[in-house]
Amino acid sequence: MAAASTGEGELLDVRLAGVAPWRRWYAQHERLTLGVLGFVSVLAFWELTVQVGWMKRVFLSSPTAIYTAFLNEARAGTLWTNISVSLLEFLLGFFIAAVVGVTIGLIGGWFRRANYILDPWLSALYATPDIALVPLIILVLGIDLQAKVFVVFLTSLFSVAVNTLIGVQSIDIRMLEVARSFGASHLRVFRTVILPGTVPFMLSGLRLASGRALVGVVLAELLAANAGLGFMINLAGSTLNTARMMVGVLLLGFFGVLLGEGLRRVEQHFEVWRPKRQD
Repeated sequence: MAAASTGEGELLDVRLAGVAPWRRWYAQHERLTLGVLGFVSVLAFWELTVQVGWMKRVFLSSPTAIYTAFLNEARAGTLWTNISVSLLEFLLGFFIAAVVGVTIGLIGGWFRRANYILDPWLSALYATPDIALVPLIILVLGIDLQAKVFVVFLTSLFSVAVNTLIGVQSIDIRMLEVARSFGASHLRVFRTVILPGTVPFMLSGLRLASGRALVGVVLAELLAANAGLGFMINLAGSTLNTARMMVGVLLLGFFGVLLGEGLRRVEQHFEVWRPKRQD
């Protein structure tokens, strides 16, 4: 499969042979080019609507004002403090959710009776709005770091666990039968068939969970915090400082894009491991 991917790249090079250099570069970076172009176009239109008065600055500010607010926050040092606080909450909550979610997914997918026990809990977790549990979490854990980490963990756990569970259940039964026909033990079947086939699904779950984890960070900090990007957004919004508020919003969006793109590239690298069902 890896050879097939290499072959596709070579085929693209053959098709672009003799093409103008700029067209070759565009074909190789089309996704990035169109993404940046779309982003810049939105910023330009946004700035124009504010400058001509179609949109009031008090509601959504403007890109230039947001950039100025970003520089002011950076010079004052408060921006880096807020980023570091939110980043710590994100990393701890996301890491715990990844470990627990993968474990739950592997156990629930591999053991039928364990699936019967775990499935109602996963369904309940999916159906329960995270914001409904935050007051209870704060009541039990307070407003310190552990409460925010738990909120991040809770918001991102479902995506990891369910995608991993689906990955285990998507393994072709014929692969398991072949492995067992050669006398492979349960541990060897799990290590050589189940785990490699589930990795792409795990990575898909982690990519989805990373966005959910950012939502959990903001959710926790909006309700109870004295630092962090969510706290900055809440404080700026309550004082109608929309430029400062949008700095926090856009930073969260930037981190989300960065995380999603990084995990997507890792996911593509392991896509060849995804089980392929044959009719």
